[in-house]
Amino acid sequence: MATESATQRVESTSNGDWQAGAVAGIIGGVAMGALMAVRMPGVLDVAIPSMYFLAGGLAGFTVHVAHAAVLGVGFAALAATQTPLSTGRSVGLGVAYGVVLWVVLAVLVMPIWLSAVGSPANPPFPNVNATSLVGHVVYGAVAGAAYPAVRERL
Repeated sequence: MATESATQRVESTSNGDWQAGAVAGIIGGVAMGALMAVRMPGVLDVAIPSMYFLAGGLAGFTVHVAHAAVLGVGFAALAATQTPLSTGRSVGLGVAYGVVLWVVLAVLVMPIWLSAVGSPANPPFPNVNATSLVGHVVYGAVAGAAYPAVRERL
């Protein structure tokens, strides 16, 4: 009595959009993090690490870049709805995405989160800060510019 088993091989048809989003998000996060290190060092040194009960600029930068990678995957999902997606259109979409992230995460969520964890860097609610807006626009623009190039290489 012979036993046969069928094996089905499934090949991925994904073109690496989510991976490209993560990489583009990291690139944008590093650019924004560099700007923050110069213009808003307290955010990297205290605010971001204290969200996770950590301390120090390296922890803040690392967490910031990890957030940027995850948010880059969200950008990839949004970018996938745009066809065709030129680099210019991707940059514009990235800038708009950065503004939305600023409103939702920096202005609304971050002050509530920092208050909930008892952070010494608890900003007012809402946390409307022009420098933070510029940083989020830089994140979106850089991630938007990087995304099509990274996607082509994956």
